[in-house]
Amino acid sequence: MRTFFFLLILVIFSCPDFAQTVSGTGSAISAKTPANQFTTSTNAATPTEFTSSNLPIVVINTNGQAILDEPKIPAGLKIYNKGAGQRNYLTDVPQFDGYSGIEIRGSSSQMFPKKSYGFESWDALGNSINVSFLGMPEESDWILNANYTDKSFLRNVMAYQVWQNMGHYGTRYHFVELILNGQYQGIYIFSEKIKRDKNRLDIAKLSATQNSGDEVTGGYIFKIDKQTGSGGSGWNSSYLPSVSSNGQKIFFQYEYPKETDITSQQKIYLSGNVYEFETALKGANFADTANGFRKYAVENTFIDYFLVNEVSKNVDGYRISTFLNKERDSKGGKIRMGPVWDYDIAWHNADYCEGDFTTGWAYQFPCYEDYWQVPFWWSRLLEDPRYKNNLACRWQNLRQTTLSNAWFDTYIDSISGQLMEAQERNFIQWLILGVYVWPNPSPLATTYSGEVSTLKTWMHNRLSWLDSNMPGTCDPAYGIEEDEADNTLNIYPNPVIDNLNIKIRIFRKSLVGIMIFNQQGLVLTTINPVAKSTGEWSESLDISSFKPGVYLLRITINGNISTKHFIKI
Repeated sequence: MRTFFFLLILVIFSCPDFAQTVSGTGSAISAKTPANQFTTSTNAATPTEFTSSNLPIVVINTNGQAILDEPKIPAGLKIYNKGAGQRNYLTDVPQFDGYSGIEIRGSSSQMFPKKSYGFESWDALGNSINVSFLGMPEESDWILNANYTDKSFLRNVMAYQVWQNMGHYGTRYHFVELILNGQYQGIYIFSEKIKRDKNRLDIAKLSATQNSGDEVTGGYIFKIDKQTGSGGSGWNSSYLPSVSSNGQKIFFQYEYPKETDITSQQKIYLSGNVYEFETALKGANFADTANGFRKYAVENTFIDYFLVNEVSKNVDGYRISTFLNKERDSKGGKIRMGPVWDYDIAWHNADYCEGDFTTGWAYQFPCYEDYWQVPFWWSRLLEDPRYKNNLACRWQNLRQTTLSNAWFDTYIDSISGQLMEAQERNFIQWLILGVYVWPNPSPLATTYSGEVSTLKTWMHNRLSWLDSNMPGTCDPAYGIEEDEADNTLNIYPNPVIDNLNIKIRIFRKSLVGIMIFNQQGLVLTTINPVAKSTGEWSESLDISSFKPGVYLLRITINGNISTKHFIKI
């Protein structure tokens, strides 16, 4: 099949007219047509000229070929981007001028007229090549997300950003305006695809020859999702979901290695490891810190994933587009939640199954007739007092920073301000402001500013409800004391007089943050998470101003918390 596309690309790219195609002008526009003749479609009330943007501009041309669900078809790709704060013109020299393979992506979103696309960066022969786009680390797989139903354009990126701010790898993104085959398409999110990569989800590479010993233990990416869209083969959980009255089951799908690449031995190992985790969690001793669920799973990734889904009241949360990953045993080995993905109908954008309510829990999904149900994990975890207390501590900590009202207001204002110009063109192209698009809740805002205002109001009310209903009791000294197997932490001297030395051995690139609490639970020192490379990392903290007593040091490594006490003398 790929050989066919190599030949097709050679034919297309040898056409006399292709020089003007890859230069950024669409197939419907001659080489001499001025760039300002890119216009909105005839569906728009008043077609408008498009010549420049404060956002990067992406131009794709398929030379008359229809874009399919799959496979990818060849296309010219051009990106205009002069950098932050610079205005981009279609008459500029492009930042990138090359080739790609493009296909339609998504599941239910394919019903919308504004399509989302997945694409690979290709060379002229149709081979995938790694390219750095818009300052993101180089790779070959990328996504253009239409966000048709999310008229604020904020919901997906807000989830990605919150997950990143929590200290985990989250999808990087940029807003762009897209021209496809000479036709203006509006605002898109140009983002990474979830992949195993040293600059994305940095877990061990697993080849088809690694089928035994430590090698077969990782790394893996798998997910709970529909089998439409990018869904594929996998296996059924041995344990029923919280609701199974209509024969519902939990189905895990292979993501990495791909279903076409994963071996029988690797399938057996991964499904067996997940079975052991679920069995431990279902068992009578599930809360045991040594032999319960924590033996198989990194607790704090489950806490953070819970918080992202509950803050956003994600109607798809836990049951659809739910990614997990597992590192090789020698590098940690436990199951981790994430990265987060697909939040365009979260944050008050679903008019069914209480998705628009500011009250209630997303994990207690109320639609029992729906086939895709929530695994039993989340209600079971909340039966563990230690887990609940750790959840309460994490919530209180994040409410001062990443999950504060002020952070959400600032982030929403920042992104919406950046989009204020482009949204006018987008909503001329797509006349949907004030119009119901599944599954928008009522009332429908008639302006972009109204969409943003409605989101902020809902956000404040949701946070207030969670403040009043978050389970558990936070004791700063009662934290996750297990030392992650993939990192080692030492502090010295202890007792200490003036300078506390912290030494961490990191076996994979990580985000590391530090906090110190006194016995009353007050935060005395905070170092926000910063990226640290593989190897030994040390920090010296001046605590000479501290009063004599016992203190708690909390280290966050990729969202996972380790705690140690020290004595100031």
